[in-house]
Amino acid sequence: MNGITGVLIVIVSSAVLALQSSTPSSVGPEQIDAVRRTSTPVLFVQAANDYSIAPGKVLTAEMARANKPHALKMYPPFGATPAEGHNLVFGSPSTWEADVFAFLDARLGPRAAAQSPAPTVHRLEATPKTVAYGYYWSEAAPALRIRSGDVIDVDTLLTNTPMGLERAGLPPEKVQPSLKAIVADVAGDRRGPGGHILTGPVYVEGAEPGDALEVKVLSIDFPIDYGYNGCRGFIPTNCDASVPQTILTLDTKTMTSVFKPGIVIPLKPFFGSMGVAPAPALGRVSSNPPGRHAGNLDNRELGVGSTLYIPVFVPGALFEIGDGHAAQGDGEVDQTAIETSLRGRVQLTVRKDMKLVWPRAETATDYISMAADESLQTATTLAIQEMVDFLAASKKLTKHEAYQLVSIAGNVAVTQLVDRPVFGVHVKMPKAIFK
Repeated sequence: MNGITGVLIVIVSSAVLALQSSTPSSVGPEQIDAVRRTSTPVLFVQAANDYSIAPGKVLTAEMARANKPHALKMYPPFGATPAEGHNLVFGSPSTWEADVFAFLDARLGPRAAAQSPAPTVHRLEATPKTVAYGYYWSEAAPALRIRSGDVIDVDTLLTNTPMGLERAGLPPEKVQPSLKAIVADVAGDRRGPGGHILTGPVYVEGAEPGDALEVKVLSIDFPIDYGYNGCRGFIPTNCDASVPQTILTLDTKTMTSVFKPGIVIPLKPFFGSMGVAPAPALGRVSSNPPGRHAGNLDNRELGVGSTLYIPVFVPGALFEIGDGHAAQGDGEVDQTAIETSLRGRVQLTVRKDMKLVWPRAETATDYISMAADESLQTATTLAIQEMVDFLAASKKLTKHEAYQLVSIAGNVAVTQLVDRPVFGVHVKMPKAIFK
């Protein structure tokens, strides 16, 4: 799934006993002594063969020259608290990959830096000139051009209007000026056919049709302290038309929101819509339904630490992002989550080694396949088959065995029931079963 053809074993530990019980034999007494001298996690890296990321090639060569693994003190404790030790097998990119390689580049000399320059961080605010209001489109003018591997520090706005928020009871002074400006200025043929305010498009240099775009969610923050929830969706007869949208306060210290007294919702923010321009023949596509271009997936698993892989259909990919959610259940049955504005850092990397039919994703704990269709049965069939195909290709299983494994250990979930005209389904496969 991730184009890795070698092996990189990473062990993070702050406890000597954990280190001694879980490390490969090539980690020697010098490394164990290093752990004894510090209470902070130590990163031990052992690489073999070659894999697709340039700093990894430098690391392999350096280890071959030294004939031993490197012991590196890292920060923060990736995947563990300082009191824990973890044996992490690096079988795919994870949330700290960029930090690891930046750390290695800085210490392996100018040779590494020349091969893999540090990613540039681009600030992308939401303004009338930097949004696509309601669509994904191959002809959309880029709001930003970046290199593959660069990071965007991006603002996204909730899917609403100042009038709608004020009608729900939000004081006018709490409406974001950027939302007011965009709703006022982006009108006519610059808006629609969907309703989401998407930041972008971002042109990623080197991306070509047939490639995949790797979208790594590095961080998400709340620029406002409120969100809202409406009521329509899958069974609208439950809704009281006289009740306005519900404004919910977001407590970013406790990462919770009180729905009603005695009902407290944990916040788990994610971008409901992340996608690329669809094939040119499809024209200007509504932001409402997801598709092979990803878009409005509304997949609650795609929070901080997740990586989404999207097929590319046009040069530059033309990535867009928006529809921030503070919390959402699978299905998003009333058509809305806790809808809010978000600010996040997302790393965009072109993957020439990955060929996809539908978007795929992974988190620290799961591999995820997904699909959408006007038939829920077809969407389910496609998502399951996508997972079967992935397991067969990446885990050296027959399709017979992969299908059995999905039944034994996989989790099939309805992602959303409301992004008409399609339904979304995803399948999660826990990484922990692969030893």
